[in-house]
Amino acid sequence: MNGAQSLIRTLVDSGVDVCFANPGTSEMHFVAALDDVPKMRGVLALFEGVVTGAADGYGRMADKPAATLLHLGPGMVNGMANLHNARRAHTPIVNVIGDHALHHKGFDAPLESDIDALAEWTHGWNRTSRDSAEVGRDAAEAVAAAMAAPGRLANLTLPADVSWGDGGVAATPVDVPAASTVDDSVIAGVAEVLRSGESAVLLLGKGVTRERGLRAASRISVATGAKVFVETFPARFERGEGLPAVDRLGYLAEQVQWQLTDVKHLILVGAKAPISFFAYPGKASELTPDGCEVHTLADLGSDTAHALDRLADDVAADAEPVLQQASRPALPSGVLTPQNWAVVIGALLPDRAIVSDEANTSGLMIPMVTVGAPRHDVLTLTGGAIGQGLPVAVGAAVACPDRPVISLQSDGSAMYTISSLWTMARENLNVTVVILNNRAYAILRMELTRVGAQGGPAANSLLDLSTPDMDFVRIAEGMGVPATRANTAEELAEQFSRALAEPGPHLIDAMVPSLI
Repeated sequence: MNGAQSLIRTLVDSGVDVCFANPGTSEMHFVAALDDVPKMRGVLALFEGVVTGAADGYGRMADKPAATLLHLGPGMVNGMANLHNARRAHTPIVNVIGDHALHHKGFDAPLESDIDALAEWTHGWNRTSRDSAEVGRDAAEAVAAAMAAPGRLANLTLPADVSWGDGGVAATPVDVPAASTVDDSVIAGVAEVLRSGESAVLLLGKGVTRERGLRAASRISVATGAKVFVETFPARFERGEGLPAVDRLGYLAEQVQWQLTDVKHLILVGAKAPISFFAYPGKASELTPDGCEVHTLADLGSDTAHALDRLADDVAADAEPVLQQASRPALPSGVLTPQNWAVVIGALLPDRAIVSDEANTSGLMIPMVTVGAPRHDVLTLTGGAIGQGLPVAVGAAVACPDRPVISLQSDGSAMYTISSLWTMARENLNVTVVILNNRAYAILRMELTRVGAQGGPAANSLLDLSTPDMDFVRIAEGMGVPATRANTAEELAEQFSRALAEPGPHLIDAMVPSLI
């Protein structure tokens, strides 16, 4: 058994059985070893940003890591933006980064780079395997490190000679350390705050934006009057009929300040105190109101769901959560607008859908029109690095082949990782992509004004995506994905329904005017 074979066998034995890959020469023995370990599913992507984004979507939905296979330092650099998003989502991922053979590194070959520095940038677990006999052990420890609360990136660099060298040994899986338990005194202290009668907000983040956490938070709200919000960009947010309806904190600083008006206590559960997404002239960066005391019930490394359950049992023992009733908007008619396209989605969203949301400015109405839709998961742009939506949809579809995946995707962001469509077609994934085609970087038009800059023709031209107009129907068909174009609400409804009814991927180019 060579090093690569022992690596893949150990990954599979540790529960990692999907590898999103864009390999090169230094990874060829890993590629060959896939035939020796058929339980590992290799999924090819044409760009490393799709590889890493897909691993992020997979991990969010599977609650376990996928592996990635990246070609040396430049391949890792290509995947870094979506690794940044995955880090912010606390998604467990095992990155296998191929490298030059150890004896070759001193020659400064064209692809030589400082992989260690790149790995450090991810704030994850990092190791270079230096002996074929130790690769299996390194892989097992990488998986355990990725799975440790709250989830993180594990970067395992694999030199080519260590990969091809004999003497590999598949290692026994390593136990994952349990999340820390919140002390009783912390629970009691927060309970006392909630009983004080002063205005309070529970801010929910990692580990408590799914049914268990939402139900506990709703019980607390019913019993104490505390408001509940979910962080602005949750990694995975369960919504819809039969669940408590909880709003997210707004994107704009002014929205957050309004939501937190007169709040005296901010209680963090797997979340951080809110800050402005960017700095703006004359505006505050910290959005916690003056005079508001911040309390941490459970930090990211804690068992946040267990802590929230205990708090609910303390202050809301007899309270029942308020659950959202089923509701659907009526299907609209007429030419597509920034508002009515979202109403179409709300009217037709299927049961158990997974929504990869990178609609940006075009998607402002989506939370409101889907609150009473059948239960669904929303995966958001956790780190703000655009180009996440399509790859995350790929990974979610691989993780949950029995669930419909809906990718709500702005046009500008789509072009960063448009080759995701090819992987969707190759793997026959059940992903329905709705491109919100407003032919503009609309969010940057808004930010141009918000930062106080004065844009003229030259500035505005950098925020315009027309001349030439992008034809997403032809782009999608060229990558093997059936595609249609919708100009009216009726067309979008018909095309969306048809795409959901047919297996495999589909794309709808929805011609929506810019909100800004």
